[in-house]
Amino acid sequence: MQEPDLHEPDVHKPDDDPVQSRLLKAALDCFLADDYARVTTRLIAERANANVSMIRYYFGSKEGLYEEMIRHTLSPMLDVLDGQLLNSASGFADFLRLYYETMSKHPEFPRLILKVLALNQGPGRRFIQQLLERGRTRSARKVDALKTQGEIDPGVDADILRMAFVSLAMTPMLLRNVFEEQMERPMDAAFLDRLAAFNGHLFSAGLASTTTTS
Repeated sequence: MQEPDLHEPDVHKPDDDPVQSRLLKAALDCFLADDYARVTTRLIAERANANVSMIRYYFGSKEGLYEEMIRHTLSPMLDVLDGQLLNSASGFADFLRLYYETMSKHPEFPRLILKVLALNQGPGRRFIQQLLERGRTRSARKVDALKTQGEIDPGVDADILRMAFVSLAMTPMLLRNVFEEQMERPMDAAFLDRLAAFNGHLFSAGLASTTTTS
């Protein structure tokens, strides 16, 4: 497929444009495998089988590509907060299942986020914080709606709920190798599906409204 003209406006979404998709995939592979400073745009372009000028065309710079790679990977979880999945407390199990599925495809990604936020390694700290704040705002709206619907206890603190969810979501992925070694079995798709169901049940039970309805 012919590369787009550098003077044309970028009207493509990553899923619609094979070059942009390949660059995002290559960037994810490269940044997960090595430190940000050691990853070059030429290396990413070669891995994507694309001209290095395409990085400038689509993303402006290496840092722009890095940030878009993070946004693109996290977007399925953030998009859930605008959809119907969390319209009831039972949706937390499906949300956890989505997170486990997404992170299983990119097992090093949670560590990358942790490195940026906790260790301040590489760019993107402010960008990731903005994404997380976007998620915090949206999740708070969802919690308010669930309270109004009588789905969860009105005394639930949205920030505590969010921290509990993040703990249940990220810890299995961050310590996956340790857990698998201790259990002497893989955390495969079937295991993670059961884990999501169990943790979702914990959430549903813990958030259940104490209000009696007629």
